[in-house]
Amino acid sequence: MYFPSPRSMANISPDMLLKLKEELQLRKYSPRTQRNYCFIVEEFLRSGKTPREFLLAHTEKSNARMRGIYFALQFFWEQVLNQKFDEKIPLAKKRSQLPTVLSKEETLKLLESSQNTKHRLVLALLYYGGLRLSEVISLHWHDIGLERGQIHLKRAKGEKDRVIFLHDKIKQLLILNGLQQEGLVLLSERGKKYDQRTIQLIVRHAARKANITKKVTPHTLRHSFATHLLEAGADIRSIQTLLGHANLQTTQIYTHVANKDITQLSKLL
Repeated sequence: MYFPSPRSMANISPDMLLKLKEELQLRKYSPRTQRNYCFIVEEFLRSGKTPREFLLAHTEKSNARMRGIYFALQFFWEQVLNQKFDEKIPLAKKRSQLPTVLSKEETLKLLESSQNTKHRLVLALLYYGGLRLSEVISLHWHDIGLERGQIHLKRAKGEKDRVIFLHDKIKQLLILNGLQQEGLVLLSERGKKYDQRTIQLIVRHAARKANITKKVTPHTLRHSFATHLLEAGADIRSIQTLLGHANLQTTQIYTHVANKDITQLSKLL
């Protein structure tokens, strides 16, 4: 099949965008990635530029955004056009940035700042469970094993199931909110599913009430969960399992923010 040159890409039919969506869905890309890739490719097609020209027009963007644009175009070329993506564009390396972590005192203040038991359950799942934001939103009652003291996260990131411990703090708040047999654990008063924005606002308001000046997001509590476990003596492999990281290197970033080893060095003097 013949495909036009990059400069005439703007003339490609809408069927190409439809195929792009289908290919992303078939490969189980997250809804957010699907939206981003479709937006980038549609913008690219309208521009009439070559991939290099299109990237050069976005050099003022962040490294992460530049990489996102590159990989969206690469996916479109290889999976939709069925052509090799020959552009050899040097990408800036992803800057290694240490995660923001709360102290134990800050974490407790944040968890106790809200009087709303459902909001406290959200905060507890993020910290005492180390759950991702998407996992909190999608948590079902049948995922929770009260007797076994476990939470079974099904089809988590990477399409892999994992089992984590059910912390007593989470269990207490589940009981306070009223145990159910089925359905989502977190529903609004109108019976609607929580969305990302709702969770983010719950965390932001809790941090503000706790007078925490750091930028706190839902993922900050997950970072704090891992770091505090490491500082308490948990081995890195166990933390990797709890977090659901496919690569140990991803988990090892917490060794750079944990105080455990640094504190031990001071005793050598």
